[in-house]
Amino acid sequence: MKMKLIAVLAGTTLIAGAVQASDVVFAHGENPGNPRYVAAEKWAELYAECTGASVNVAPSATMGNDVEMLTSATAGIIQVTANSQGAMSQIVPEIGLLGLPFLFSDLPSAWAVMDGELGEMLDTRAQESGLKVLGFWDNGIRNITHLSKHVTEPADLAGMQIRTPPDQMTIDIFEALGASPAPLAWSELPTALQSGAFDGQENPLTNIHSARLHEITPYVTVSGHKYESTPVVAGLAWWSGLDADTQACALDATAQAGAMQRQLSFDANEALRPVMEAEGAKFAQANRDAFIQATSSVYDKYAADFPEIVAALREAAQSE
Repeated sequence: MKMKLIAVLAGTTLIAGAVQASDVVFAHGENPGNPRYVAAEKWAELYAECTGASVNVAPSATMGNDVEMLTSATAGIIQVTANSQGAMSQIVPEIGLLGLPFLFSDLPSAWAVMDGELGEMLDTRAQESGLKVLGFWDNGIRNITHLSKHVTEPADLAGMQIRTPPDQMTIDIFEALGASPAPLAWSELPTALQSGAFDGQENPLTNIHSARLHEITPYVTVSGHKYESTPVVAGLAWWSGLDADTQACALDATAQAGAMQRQLSFDANEALRPVMEAEGAKFAQANRDAFIQATSSVYDKYAADFPEIVAALREAAQSE
């Protein structure tokens, strides 16, 4: 896998300078109770203890949506963001391949792949666009919610107006399933669902519950149709100005907070179903084989553009 990924994603890495920043803004889009929110607070605590720097955490999209936060990191307006796979894939298209349909059977399998050569190569590509990947947190295996019905068969999604993140992979998956997907910023989703602009949406249970989306779209179909990461990225100009010790503090804070965030995500995925059912959500299991067959064309599309990395990803996912 290593040689395949190097051949596809090889690039250049900038050398860090020797200036230590004393003030850091860490921005993200999640609300209190979400594992990403908790982990961002932990990151701030760890980084401040290690460096003596002041860290201001800006949650709940107060610094803009994911795309805007990435732009701000590149420009040096913020220093670090726990962002989204979809937004990052607009800068590093290969990161979107982590969301190939039904690629990973469980969360630990996805983490093992991201923590290996693939993550290193994606970091190299990100640096070419002015961003440094500090690590990959978790954004779960995703399921579908609907206002009025379960969608257990592909035919049930025919014409469904479904919100997706700004991620071409997710759009392609739902087009293959016969739905009518449209991207929308996460921060705008509850209002859009309440207005009836969409029939439903797709997210991991942690996001659905923390944003109370199951109160608006109570029909939850456990589809597990794709995985998404939470790339934690820094502006490369800021990163390059840090001394080696401060860079090590940032990486260590990302790893420690990330281990906690992943565990919270894993535990929530296991525990949230009865909680949500008690709050009125109605669960059903998708016909996984039918969904896999219906989305096979998505692999054909991306294998045509990224044949080596798609093959390497499938091999790596199957070996975990």
